[in-house]
Amino acid sequence: MVAATRTILAAPESAPWLVMVHGMSGDHRVFAEQVEFFRDRYRILLVDLPGHGLSAGVPGPFGHHELAGHVQAALGEAKLARLHYWGTHTGAAIGLLLALGQPGRFASLILEGAVLPGRVMPSVARELAATLEVLEADGLDAAKRRWFDKAGWFEVMRSRPEECRAERHWQIVADFGGRPWSDPGEPLLVAPVEQDLKTLGVPVLAYNGEYDLADFIDVAQRLETLLPDVKCCIIPEAGGFPAWEFPARVNALVEDFLAGIETA
Repeated sequence: MVAATRTILAAPESAPWLVMVHGMSGDHRVFAEQVEFFRDRYRILLVDLPGHGLSAGVPGPFGHHELAGHVQAALGEAKLARLHYWGTHTGAAIGLLLALGQPGRFASLILEGAVLPGRVMPSVARELAATLEVLEADGLDAAKRRWFDKAGWFEVMRSRPEECRAERHWQIVADFGGRPWSDPGEPLLVAPVEQDLKTLGVPVLAYNGEYDLADFIDVAQRLETLLPDVKCCIIPEAGGFPAWEFPARVNALVEDFLAGIETA
C-alpha cells in the first residue's frame, strides 16, 4: 500500500518537479503557502506519509527506512525521474536517505529543521516519550493536545498565534490519527549516515528558525561540515516550522536557491 499523494499540475509540462514531504503529526497541508507560491513554475507532488493525512490507513512500522520506502514507491508511481525535494523534520530525514540511495534522481534537497538519520535527538525523544505517556493514560486527543501545547517546536506558533496561524496548524495536528505513536511494530534500525553524506553531490539548502531547538540547530551545523554542496540559513524570529510561520521569507529563500540551480 503506497503513501497517498496529491499532484498540482498548474505549471507547464516542461516545468521541473518539486516534491514536498511533511513531518510527524503533519500532512500535505503544512505546505499550503508553498504550493500557492510555486505552483505556476513547478509541477508539485505532495506526499502524505503513512499514518498521516490521506495515508492515515497505511500500516506501519513507521521508522525512517519504512517511510522512505513508501515515498520512493510514490515517486516511482508518479514516474518522477528527476526532482527537487523539500522535506520538514522527518520528511527531511527521508530526503537524505533517498538521495543517498539515488543521488542522480535529486536535483536538490531543501531541508527544514532537518533530522539526521541514525542520530539521536534528545529533545525529540523527550517530547515523544512525554506524549506517549499521556496517550496511554488519557487517550489520543489528550496526547495530541499535549504535543501541540508543550513541544518546543511549536513555541513560536503558540506565542504569535494570529501571525503564525496557530489554530490552522493545530487543526492539522488534531486530524492526525496517531498510528505512528501507537503502532507495536519494530522499525528497522537506521545506521548513521554521516560518513556517506560526505560524498553526496546533491545541492542542499538547510534552514532553521532562529528559535529552533538546539538539537535541530546542531544537526544543521553538522550538515554544514559534512555535505560538499550545502547552504545553511537561519530564518529570523521563526521556530520549528519557518515555512509555516513566515512563509514569505522562506519562499523567497527557496526561490533564490532553486533559481541558482536552474541557471548553473
